[in-house]
Amino acid sequence: MKMPKPTADATTMLERLVAKDPRLEVKKVFGQPAAFANGNMCFGTFGADVFLRLGEADQKLATSLAGVRPFEPMAGRPMKGYFVFPRSILQDRKRSREWVERSIRHALTLPPKKPKTKRS
Repeated sequence: MKMPKPTADATTMLERLVAKDPRLEVKKVFGQPAAFANGNMCFGTFGADVFLRLGEADQKLATSLAGVRPFEPMAGRPMKGYFVFPRSILQDRKRSREWVERSIRHALTLPPKKPKTKRS
């Protein structure tokens, strides 16, 4: 399966959401930019989409919002706890900041991931 290329709009949106937050590190996942806190992915891009990883309580709230859907990088195989948010929420700076903070807070509750060692 060929992965979509990140769109300029999605990449710009991610850069705005990261906004020099010292808790975050940007790495590539699926060949696309994603933000990590403590080594745990909290949000990223996939083609034209921006997805966020949420804790259980926030997942229930998110799924009640219009346009929020599970993140499925491969059709029929959703990633547990990850949701694609519509532009209507992401373009609203206050609402997007609120959801990004929820995503970061959740990632920071998870055990820190150790960096992978490079194989020789």
